[in-house]
Amino acid sequence: MEENFDGLKVMVIDDSKTIRRTAETLLQKAGCTVITAMDGFDALAKIADTNPDIIFVDIMMPRLDGYQTCALIKNNSAFKSTPVIMLSSKDGLFDKAKGRIVGSDEYLTKPFSKEELFSAIRQYVKS
Repeated sequence: MEENFDGLKVMVIDDSKTIRRTAETLLQKAGCTVITAMDGFDALAKIADTNPDIIFVDIMMPRLDGYQTCALIKNNSAFKSTPVIMLSSKDGLFDKAKGRIVGSDEYLTKPFSKEELFSAIRQYVKS
């Protein structure tokens, strides 16, 4: 079954061009409008303009890491209800717990599958 997320705005924040491009391709094929950012600062500058429905954020990034980025998003009253999904190449309990503390809604381990990506969107946006 092909997913149809027409009109859904998804932000992907990752310092890896490969991850950004992979996620962007998968999401665009499903009808999403994708906004990409290479780090937290880049993302924060774009969030207010684009008002994404869901945000995927890598944990390990230069300048502003995923935890700091998530905390800043969740501390902003305009975006605190926006689902934030953490992406990490580490599948650690500590990382998951830390993600929860800063307000992330879900945690995906990289490399994530298309199904995991879509499942998170279905769970948090398409209810």
